[in-house]
Amino acid sequence: MITTVGVIGAGTMGNGIAQVFAQSGFTVRLVDVAQPMLDRARSQIDQSLSKFVAKRAISSADRDAALGRLTTTTALDHLNDADYVIEAIVENVEAKRELFSALDAITRSDVVLASNTSSISITILGAATRRPDKVLGMHFMNPVPLMTLVEMIRGQATSAESMQIASDLCRQLGKTPVEAADYPGFIANRILMPMINEAIYAVMEGVGTPEAIDAVMKLGMNHPMGPLTLADFIGLDVCLAILDVLHDGLGDPKYRPCPLLRRMVAAGHFGRKSGRGFYAYQP
Repeated sequence: MITTVGVIGAGTMGNGIAQVFAQSGFTVRLVDVAQPMLDRARSQIDQSLSKFVAKRAISSADRDAALGRLTTTTALDHLNDADYVIEAIVENVEAKRELFSALDAITRSDVVLASNTSSISITILGAATRRPDKVLGMHFMNPVPLMTLVEMIRGQATSAESMQIASDLCRQLGKTPVEAADYPGFIANRILMPMINEAIYAVMEGVGTPEAIDAVMKLGMNHPMGPLTLADFIGLDVCLAILDVLHDGLGDPKYRPCPLLRRMVAAGHFGRKSGRGFYAYQP
């Protein structure tokens, strides 16, 4: 029975994942290498839960109970008694492989190790452990507390039992699991990132302004958010990393990241989180 869940990485995705598990009654241990990140994460989760209270979606007692089930730590070995673990660290294959190898040594042999990766091969991550049958992808959508989809990725060695455990867990969170095969970008980013990339090419080539391109996609295609606004929201550095995975993994020039995207990332213009991307944002 899964009662204690470990979440590694106190960024936007890790915060959201920790929040939904805590809200759903699980004991959550949120781990990050930096204490300031953990302090900020707890504050952001408190703010997020308070918004739900203000909207009367949950009671203040529910908020307090969820926060009471959440602990933070910089020590990875505090996950030695976790029943399920999800990593949400930087989108870098070597960093993730190193982490999965460490988790394999720390956690019980029956524990499923999941990755929130948006594009990296689950098979490669599983191969860093002695339990590749218990390694899978559990790709939440941002913002995690509001989005219902969880993309479930089965690696080459992932067992049906592990996929069932993870899918049942998704449903306990009120999420909808949808299975994808272990190909670069899976389903969501295999389709989404080329659209975003093409929108950036359209800006670079002067086809339209960011405002015009987003307006066409919102008003003409009924998208709730234009691709460039969405890119800023995701993070242009993250978009570039995913496109590089697609381009390297599939070898097709249609996934080549737009030079303008590379230039913006090199300049530190990552979008909403840096205050500047295709649009400017207040700090």
